[in-house]
This record gives sequence, C-alpha cells and structure tokens, in this order.
Amino acid sequence: MVCFPLFVDLNDKTVLVVGGGPVAARKARVLLDYGPRVLVCAPRFVPELEQLSGAELLRQPFVPELLEGISLAVAATDDRQLNHAVAQLCRERSIPVNVADSREESTFLFPAVVRRGRLSVGISTGGASPAAAAYVRRTLEGQLPESLEPILDWLEDQREAGKDALPPSQRRRWFSRLLSAALEKGRPLTSEETESLLRQFFEEVLP
Repeated sequence: MVCFPLFVDLNDKTVLVVGGGPVAARKARVLLDYGPRVLVCAPRFVPELEQLSGAELLRQPFVPELLEGISLAVAATDDRQLNHAVAQLCRERSIPVNVADSREESTFLFPAVVRRGRLSVGISTGGASPAAAAYVRRTLEGQLPESLEPILDWLEDQREAGKDALPPSQRRRWFSRLLSAALEKGRPLTSEETESLLRQFFEEVLP
C-alpha cells in the first residue's frame, strides 16, 4: 500500500492516544510537537509518559465517551481487541485513527517524522517496514543543517518583500537564490547582504 502524504493542522485540536506503553509515549511525544491538546488514556502509564510534559493523562480504561470532541485518535495498546474496538468506533464517527498493530484498520498511517522548525518531513513505507522509515529519518536528520530552522523563519519574512520587488515569473528563482545564499553562509543574510544579492539578481534577469 502506498499512501499519499497529507499534512494536517492540529494546532488547538484535541487528539486522543489510547494506551499507556512505550508506543503510545512515542506517538504522544510527536503529536505534542504540532500544537494539539493531547489526551492519553490508560489504567497505567510507563515512566516515559508520566514524565511527558504537556500530555494530559487520563488514568482510566477507554470508554467511547472519550471520543467526544476528538479530531484524531491513536490506538496503541497491547490489547488487540481494544485497538480493534477503538478503530471501529472512530470509523463510525469519521475520526481519523491510527492503529499501532493494524495498518488495515488505520485510516491514516503515523509517519516517522523529521522536524526542523517550520520544516516537517513525514516518512512512510506504507506499513511495510517501520525500521526502514526510521533509517531514512535518521539519515535525513544527519544531513539537514541545524541552521535550517532560523533560515526558514527568515525566508518567510522575505516572501512579501520578494513579491513586491519582483514579477511573478522571477520569484521562484529569487527565493531559490536566497535559500542557496543562506545555506552557504549557514545563517540568514543580513539586510545589506540581501539588498546586494537582489541588485545582482536584477542585473542578471531584468533588461
């Protein structure tokens, strides 16, 4: 199965993770990084979850009422029947659900994620090999520069100025030039450097 990568805004949404073990902890940690309210439901929790800042731990068995107001759910218990029941209830309520032990019952797959500020890379093998997805994630993490996060923030600030200064046909090329220059320096450009680069760009592309 090959799945289309779809990025979803979870900011200020409520998500439910059913399970109190290491798998639930890993998924809750990734979700927290994207701004939702994360509820984790289980009778008991591993220390990793107990210490996870930002997650709301509900020390109780799962009940269907917990799905009220939920935008996305994860079933990550070691109980196959419980995971199946959560998946079925989510499907009935049109709630996207990831089932840790069944890609067939999942309506979305939980990717391996690489995050650098505004940059998010989701990696999936369609459930064929989580180990392969983790390998690709580690490889990308090792290749992406740490300076990418401030550079992306700076590039967003440059977008409006670029739109005002250049015709639509030249904007993509200009933003590519900005990115290349910033990556070469390992930091955002100063105002003087940006202005100098823009003058050079005008000389090259405009009559």
